[in-house]
Amino acid sequence: MSRSLNPVVIVPARLAATRFPDKPLADIHGVPMIVQVLRRALEADIGPVLVACGDGAIADAVEADGGQAVMTDPDHPSGSDRVHEALGLFDPDRRYDTVVNIQGDLPTIDPGVIAAVLDPFDTADVDITTLAVEISENRERTDPNVVKAVIALSGENTRIGRALYFSRATVPAAAAGPHYHHIGLYGFRRDALDRFVALPPGRLEVLERLEQLRALEAGMRIDVALVDTVPLGVDTPADLDRARAMLASGSS
Repeated sequence: MSRSLNPVVIVPARLAATRFPDKPLADIHGVPMIVQVLRRALEADIGPVLVACGDGAIADAVEADGGQAVMTDPDHPSGSDRVHEALGLFDPDRRYDTVVNIQGDLPTIDPGVIAAVLDPFDTADVDITTLAVEISENRERTDPNVVKAVIALSGENTRIGRALYFSRATVPAAAAGPHYHHIGLYGFRRDALDRFVALPPGRLEVLERLEQLRALEAGMRIDVALVDTVPLGVDTPADLDRARAMLASGSS
């Protein structure tokens, strides 16, 4: 990570999910899931951590565990908009120049994976960073629920490359790959986040249902760091049971 960065980590969370209502408050070993995510973010030790809350119940849970919560407009259309509002409220003087956006449904994420999202910022032209894992299971290559990142990797650096596109389709077309499973965790330079949330939705963003394409359509640069594992995203009660099992050893 570049020594010049001054990052803050923000976890956006709201209760109004259609597939899994009240998901951020789901119990994992005696604490809500959002608190588990908060703890993983603190363990990454890259900067202050706050939760951008769309509901008072989430803020209450975070503060009960000693965490910092910022209330935001409950009607934000995306987590990026929620993060942007929280950042402005938390840091109106713009002391923090970089923000890491972690989804609130990743309670088992490795703190080292969180920290890796800062590595591409060593290149000055990078606006936004994200993560990916090389796909090893063939079924993921054609699964539209697995977002693929098309990455330009040079011979000199096989762990960080420039994002050319993101798709639910199998891209590149070669059946053998390599293909990369995109992980929805982002780093933004602060000016880039300001610009991103002010942009209208892009045509490709609407077609693919992938918000990050808005940035690429607008000419912003996204670089991708490759990591070794895909963190478990909790989307269903079955996923929640898996997360509980993974954290049963006492890391909660």
